[in-house]
Amino acid sequence: MGDNSLIELDKTDKAILGYLAENGRLPVSDLAPLVHLSTATCFRRVQRLVERGVILRFSTILDPVKVGRGALVIVGVNLNILDKDSMASFEKSITSLDIVIDCYLVSGEFDYFLKIRVSDIYKFNEIYSNYLVSIPGVSRTRTFICLKEVIDRHEASISL
Repeated sequence: MGDNSLIELDKTDKAILGYLAENGRLPVSDLAPLVHLSTATCFRRVQRLVERGVILRFSTILDPVKVGRGALVIVGVNLNILDKDSMASFEKSITSLDIVIDCYLVSGEFDYFLKIRVSDIYKFNEIYSNYLVSIPGVSRTRTFICLKEVIDRHEASISL
């Protein structure tokens, strides 16, 4: 993700980000009056936020049920050895699996947490049995089946 230095955001930047977090498809011509700027100035402000790396990308949030990914599973993973090569190998292996929507290196009881979306638990079991447990270096996993998504705040929705 490149440079991780803090970017100073003024009140207008925060307002722009708030509106775009709510609706990333909001045209600049509609955004500008909401943040009390001309269209040209608003466009330059959005471009500056992109260039400075504050806005990483614009994306679409899908309804997982409607696209056949209604089951959410969290998997804690431990590796045999937690060194640079083992971690790189695991991360490369897991990146190729499209059902893994998030992967986090964590501290504590597990080395990684995987957020996985599949059509149903049977599909998860198939992938778990045929792929996840056979990734080289994986020593142990623990699976958490999500019964209800209470809060799902996407990265764009960070309160400023």
